[in-house]
Amino acid sequence: MSILLPVERRMGKPKWEVMLAPALVVLAPLLAFALFLLASGVNPITLYGTMLKSTFGDWYGFGEVVIKATPFILTALAASLPAKAGMINVGGEGQLAIGALAVTAVGVYLLPSVPGWIGVPILVLVGALGGALWASVAAIGKVKGKMNETITTLLLNYIAYFTIGFFVHSLLKDPASFNWPFSKELAGQLRLLTFSSASRVHVGIGIALILAAIVWFLITQTRLGFRIRVVGGNVLAAKRAGLKDTKIQFWVLIAAGAIAGIAGMIEITGIEGRLRPTTGMNYGYLGFLASWMAWNHPLWLIATSFIIGMISVAGNSLEMNSGLPASSVQILMALVLFAILAVGRRKQA
Repeated sequence: MSILLPVERRMGKPKWEVMLAPALVVLAPLLAFALFLLASGVNPITLYGTMLKSTFGDWYGFGEVVIKATPFILTALAASLPAKAGMINVGGEGQLAIGALAVTAVGVYLLPSVPGWIGVPILVLVGALGGALWASVAAIGKVKGKMNETITTLLLNYIAYFTIGFFVHSLLKDPASFNWPFSKELAGQLRLLTFSSASRVHVGIGIALILAAIVWFLITQTRLGFRIRVVGGNVLAAKRAGLKDTKIQFWVLIAAGAIAGIAGMIEITGIEGRLRPTTGMNYGYLGFLASWMAWNHPLWLIATSFIIGMISVAGNSLEMNSGLPASSVQILMALVLFAILAVGRRKQA
C-alpha cells in the first residue's frame, strides 16, 4: 500500500528576477528624476552626461567620489552588521560624530607632537572607542531595558550633534577662529596620507575596504557569524539552540558603533582636519541607505556606497549646469529610497 503525500514544490525566483532587482533600484529613480528634470526645462540626457563627466571624467572627479564613498562604506557596515543580528541601527550618524569628537580632542590636545606612525593608529583606536561608547548606550538599553534600538539610536543622533555643537562653541573652539564654531586644526603628521597630488584620495579608502572584507569574512565564514545570522533569522530558535542572543546583539551593536567611529576618525584626519558642527552630517543616514540598497551585504554595499558617493558629488555639477539648486539631488536620493522600499516589499511578497 502506498501512501501519497502532498508535495509542495518550492519554486525559487528566476535568476533574471534576482538580477533585475538591483538594476531596478538604480534605473527607476534615474528615469523618474529625468521626468522631474524635463518638467524643470532641463535636458536629462545632457545633464546625466555632464554629471558622469564631472565624476568620472578625470582623476580629481573620481577621487572626490572615492572620498565621499569612504565614510558611506563604514556607516553602511555599521548598519549592515546589526541587521545580520536582527537589529536596525540608525545611529551611524551619531556614532560617527562622537568618534570625530573624540579624535579631535585627543589629536589636538594630547598628541600634537607625537609622530604620525604612532599617532594615527592611536587615533583609529580613539575613534573606534568613541563610536563604541556612544553605541553602548543603545546596546545597554536594548539588552537591559528591552528598548527598541531603532528609536534609541535615532534619538542619540540628535544628542550627538548637540554635543558637538556644545564643544565647538566652548571647550574645543579655536581661539583664532574669529568666532567661527570650529576646533583647532590637527597637526600635519596626524593627517592621513594621500596617494597623489592630483586628488585628495587618502588611505582611508583602504581602511574601509579592509573592514568590509573583515565583516564579510566574519559573517559568512566563521562560527560567530553563523550565530549572528541565526539570532537575526529567528531569535526564538536561537534561544532554544542555547545561543545567548542578547549578548550577541549587545556586542554587535558595540562593534557597529566602533566602525562608525572610525568613519569619524577618517573624516577628521583625512579631509576636514578639524571638528565643525557639520562634520559628517548625513553620512550616517546615507550609509544606512547604501546598506539597504545592498540588502545589507558587506561587500555589495561597497558598490552602492560608490553610487551614492557619485550622486553626492554630481550634485555640484547639477547646480552649475542646470540652474537647479544642489539640494535637488536630494530628490534623486529620495527616489532611490522609494525604489528600495518598493523592491524590498516585492521580495517579501
